[in-house]
Amino acid sequence: MDVQESWIRPLAVGVTALIVIATIRSHPAPGVDGRSLVITIALTVFGVSMAAVLLTARRAPQVQLVAMTLVAISAGALLYLQPKGPGFVGAVPVVSGAALRLPARWSVVVLAVAVAAVGAAYAIDGSQPVWGIVLNELAVVGFYAVSTFARRYRENNERTEHLLAELRETRNAQEVAATLAERQRLAREMHDVLAHSLSGLVLNLEGARLLVHRDGTTGDVGNAIERAHQMAKSGLEEARRAIGMLRDDELPGPSQIATLANVFEHDTGTPCSVEVSGDARELGAEERLTLYRVAQEALTNVKKHAHPERVDVRLVYGPASVTLDIENVDGGGAPSGLGGTGYGLSGMRERAELLGGTLEARPTPGGFLVRLEVPA
Repeated sequence: MDVQESWIRPLAVGVTALIVIATIRSHPAPGVDGRSLVITIALTVFGVSMAAVLLTARRAPQVQLVAMTLVAISAGALLYLQPKGPGFVGAVPVVSGAALRLPARWSVVVLAVAVAAVGAAYAIDGSQPVWGIVLNELAVVGFYAVSTFARRYRENNERTEHLLAELRETRNAQEVAATLAERQRLAREMHDVLAHSLSGLVLNLEGARLLVHRDGTTGDVGNAIERAHQMAKSGLEEARRAIGMLRDDELPGPSQIATLANVFEHDTGTPCSVEVSGDARELGAEERLTLYRVAQEALTNVKKHAHPERVDVRLVYGPASVTLDIENVDGGGAPSGLGGTGYGLSGMRERAELLGGTLEARPTPGGFLVRLEVPA
């Protein structure tokens, strides 16, 4: 129920109880003979009609109109039958409720009936002076006017809140559109500059590799060119993947870590195992990407800075977090842990902290360990 209307229900209940009790105690009292019987009927109609007003609320405006009209008429009848009784009070909540709940043209009908009923009761009885009748009628109209202002205030507030909500939605849409436009611009720039440059590098290295095979150049040169060619191809794939990310393509995640391990093993000849334990579950986009990037950077660092006998990758799904370990075992050296190209582990540490996680990079008795833990 609206704040401006919330006082109507307790007011109506209180007025109804007051009128019933006061009518029973007034003279003539309700009964089963003559004028007392008419009072009983009028009081019954008043009580039933007021109950209908309270119970139907806004669900049936037509019923509300009929019930409120009957309340106004029965209140006027009680006022006529008991000139010193409380009948006049019954017109107050009904005109207020009509102003708050009913369409304007219907609420005016209820007001007119209430004013007419009260005026007719006083006029027929003749015990009330004209100025007294006018004051009572003005009181009824005054309650109606105050309730009308309250309704307009409520409607203006609702309209303002609706406009503010639309404004917020519009601003959010503009921000999203601006973000998408910037991402598209960056994607175009990366495609036009980086991807094209890497594509040219791949083609030139491919030509050099073919020349080496044709002219029979020494194996070391050929191997170096082959490795450079593979690295350029890998860089081109990463550039294309980054462009796809900017264009909202599917982000890489833990499911692609096995592919990274296979590529690492193929490029280095070093065994690289991947072990997944725990109950695997769907992670958020940022969590998936962070796990993939840390695995990628750690394997790149091992490739560049260490000469391990093997590399173990362990992905553990815990109850409240996911842990990723990349450990090179029995190596002759250890990566710095903070270097690398593209996505350094320092950047990954920051990304982990943004997710509420941690990144640890430290030497072990037989090599080097990179451990990422993120909430999930």
